[in-house]
Amino acid sequence: MKGEINMSRIVIALGGNALQANPKDTTAEAQLITAGQTSETIVDLIEEGHEVIIAHGNGPQVGQLVATYEAAASINANSPVMPFPECGAMSQGYIGYHLQQSIRAEMRKRGITKEVATVITQVIVDENDPGFKKPTKPVGSFFTQEQANKLMTEKGYTMKEDSNRGWRRVVASPLPIDIVEKSIIKTLVDAGHIVITVGGGGIPVIDTGNGNLKGVPAVIDKDFASCKIAELINADLLVVLTAVEQVAINFGKPNQKNLSKITAEEAKTYMKEGQFAPGSMLPKIKAALIFVEAKEGRKAIITSLEKAKDAIREVAGTIITK
Repeated sequence: MKGEINMSRIVIALGGNALQANPKDTTAEAQLITAGQTSETIVDLIEEGHEVIIAHGNGPQVGQLVATYEAAASINANSPVMPFPECGAMSQGYIGYHLQQSIRAEMRKRGITKEVATVITQVIVDENDPGFKKPTKPVGSFFTQEQANKLMTEKGYTMKEDSNRGWRRVVASPLPIDIVEKSIIKTLVDAGHIVITVGGGGIPVIDTGNGNLKGVPAVIDKDFASCKIAELINADLLVVLTAVEQVAINFGKPNQKNLSKITAEEAKTYMKEGQFAPGSMLPKIKAALIFVEAKEGRKAIITSLEKAKDAIREVAGTIITK
């Protein structure tokens, strides 16, 4: 019911703006400040009694790490280029550190004594996933068209123009099949701890047989990974945070209409009409549908960080139900 608070197990998928508010200031100091601001909203939900599990993206951060190693290797033959899966793991670690520190500080400020931990998370993907044949996931910094052409020629990168903001490298974005550390995550959540997991969508790995795993160069969409962990730990609610308060149809047009509440069937109709941009809103809608259709009574919310608390009370955001 609108305005009421029901205690829920909530997976929150943080968007890029919740980790790096200013794309032009990519310093660790700036990201830590943003993590502190984001933590206020997260702790609002913890304070209300919800069980909160945090997932997040890592597109800019993992791209920066890759670029840093490449730059070092170009001037020093003894500096190896670090593989993409390792860069993904590093980004999980340092983003998790920022969030852990910020959430802990905000909880202590409010007299909340819960513990918070990051689980470096591996996510199993299919090596034959069609995503490997058609890279679509933007990572790293923005480049001019001239710089992009040079990277395509010299390094063999796939580069694409990103929403009139410049050119970015794109990598494969396979769908998640399973989460290796799911039992550990569930144990921590069941014990009442705050867990940060599937950072950057998780480190994509393939099962090579006999229980052996191998990292692959890709970025799993954090919305699909968030949906997967929400399913596996039996969450009640999936909250996907983005830059806008509500999902809209006819976006950016004179007849734009914001959506407060839609059913899965209505969402599918809008998808068929091409209402949602493939690189931004579409994966969020798809992840929300997978989650709500998997079990009765589940809800998904798409909204901004600032409106998350109100959206859980169903007085803001876009609520998606079966």
